[in-house]
Amino acid sequence: MTETVARVERPKGLDQLCINTIRTLAMDAVQQADSGHPGTAMALAPLAYVLWQRHLRYNPASPDWLDRDRFILSAGHACMLLYSVLYLTGYDLTLDDIKQFRQWGSRTPGHSEHGVTPGVEATTGPLGQGTGNAVGMAIAEAQLGASFNRPGGGDSIIDHYTYFLASDGDLMEGISHEACSLAGHLKLGKLIGFYDDNHITIDGSTDLAFSDDTAKRFESYGWHVQRIADGNDLDAIDQGITQAKRVTDRPSLIIVRTHIAWGSPNKQDTAEAHGAPLGADEVKATKQNLGWPSLEPFYVPDEALAQWRRARTRGARLESDWREKWDAYRAAHPDLAAELERRIAGRLPAGWDAALPVFSPKDAQATRAASGKVLNALAAKLPELIGGSADLTGSNNTEIKSGGAGRNFHYGVREHAMGAVLNGITLHRGFMPFGGTFLIFSDYMRPSIRLAALTRLKPIYVFTHDSIGLGEDGPTHQPIEQLATLRAIPNMTVIRPSDPTEVVEAWRAAITHRDGPVALVLTRQKVAVVDRTKYAPAAGLHQGGYVLADSPNPDILLMATGSEVELILGAYEKLKADGRRPRAVSMPCLEYFAKQSQDYRDSVLPPGVPRIAVEAAAPQSWYRWVPEGNGVIMGIERFGESAPYQRIYQEFGLTVDGVVAEARRHV
Repeated sequence: MTETVARVERPKGLDQLCINTIRTLAMDAVQQADSGHPGTAMALAPLAYVLWQRHLRYNPASPDWLDRDRFILSAGHACMLLYSVLYLTGYDLTLDDIKQFRQWGSRTPGHSEHGVTPGVEATTGPLGQGTGNAVGMAIAEAQLGASFNRPGGGDSIIDHYTYFLASDGDLMEGISHEACSLAGHLKLGKLIGFYDDNHITIDGSTDLAFSDDTAKRFESYGWHVQRIADGNDLDAIDQGITQAKRVTDRPSLIIVRTHIAWGSPNKQDTAEAHGAPLGADEVKATKQNLGWPSLEPFYVPDEALAQWRRARTRGARLESDWREKWDAYRAAHPDLAAELERRIAGRLPAGWDAALPVFSPKDAQATRAASGKVLNALAAKLPELIGGSADLTGSNNTEIKSGGAGRNFHYGVREHAMGAVLNGITLHRGFMPFGGTFLIFSDYMRPSIRLAALTRLKPIYVFTHDSIGLGEDGPTHQPIEQLATLRAIPNMTVIRPSDPTEVVEAWRAAITHRDGPVALVLTRQKVAVVDRTKYAPAAGLHQGGYVLADSPNPDILLMATGSEVELILGAYEKLKADGRRPRAVSMPCLEYFAKQSQDYRDSVLPPGVPRIAVEAAAPQSWYRWVPEGNGVIMGIERFGESAPYQRIYQEFGLTVDGVVAEARRHV
């Protein structure tokens, strides 16, 4: 049953001055930028005041303090709310930064970005993503606490809350349904969400498209739900948060009825206040209506700033208390403390890759199967490696077989949520998360993948069933354009290993990678293990492309990724037997190859030599490496078929003989 916090009392005096400081900063910044969303920040100023002044555990001087509470602004368009609070509480953000809202190179971009603005925990903007991030952070807190906390006083070294703020739009987006359903199933008792129930979207009233009973929806997920009738009632907000913190067996949602652009005489409760400046005249009228002491833009009363800046003293004390606890913990549990420090710092332990499997030519298998073996060898050395699958564990080979409680994660059929949760776990720190699904369903994860790349996070994606090679499931499940579209994302690294020996190196590369997400793209069908006594070592994968088999002064270059490397090796042998001078190049990672020196790239792909690229996918990725008029790309520009994979490859001309025929035409 939904609880209602009934009391209604308007803030007065200094509290009101502090709250209105947020409102006026939001109005002024959006007005000066001539762009932005002022109304939501104005409506939520009382909530932010209560949360940051009375409940949130943070230290402005130490934004990355490990046991701080996390706050995620899922409604990223309301970022002026967050920027104002970060400035007022004393983070490394100035009033000049506020004045540069939405300008080139500023630390106050149009939607909040982690790593750009101190105190911003996650990059949000696409609605619903921050909600999923918060679920991931709450999972990380629970898992890290389970691993490192010890019974007894002072030994709960990981003990913080995750808060998120969601708008109507966040709750309309499908990702929030998936993520909040998962959170309820997991009973994440230290996850607290606020729903800004202001009844307004860009198009107008939410009645146009949204008639959910949000309270019942979240109750059905297994959440504790409260309603606050007036978003200006500080005591009701305080009581609601206090009650939510007492509920430890399930996540909590606090539905706060607010009025967008509160205080604006002509635009309160209108869509005009959602995504546009109020206008100079309305800003003036609003300040007068609020009884604001100055019409000067960006005016901050000294007494309001002093009240807000008390957060510095409070935050320093909170962190100091925790560090005393940490010192005692480190003395009592030195090995655990050292391990936690290592994991938070992202350092790999000595010998982490010393026991990886070795595959020989007799070990033909799908690269997904080889990946499962490598994953388990790594998991034995890397306790921070956790993950799972979107209900495809057996197909993705993502089970850690002897990892203990909490290593294997079941996302259910929730790829959208899995992507955002992975980002949240990564942002929290302490884990190296991976998530698996079929490559075709990476489309469901694309917004989260893009944000991981934008934020330079490193979740690891295990994408199996990578091509028409999955066979009978047919065109609905056979990826065609997915490789090209993933490769088009800046900071994204896509590795499609050719055989089990390259799978070992692909995982090694993924573990050591430091700049953006990594996708391991793996076959369903068996592939041969390349004989590395005859051909080049698989360690060449780390250069992205390398000469696998060569001839003196080559007259044709054959290059491929994944299962198609087997085709070019077969073609290499046939052409060589015919007296040609082929070179076979494995290109498992186009991004790594592009980062090599020009000299190295020319040594692998000599300019002027005709080139044939073979990949059972859309050809767009290859145009850079096969100049027009100097070769051909043997790819696929149509959807697949339902049939045994051998027949599909044959019908599409992706065979050894097909590659040989193309080579003869170009030499």
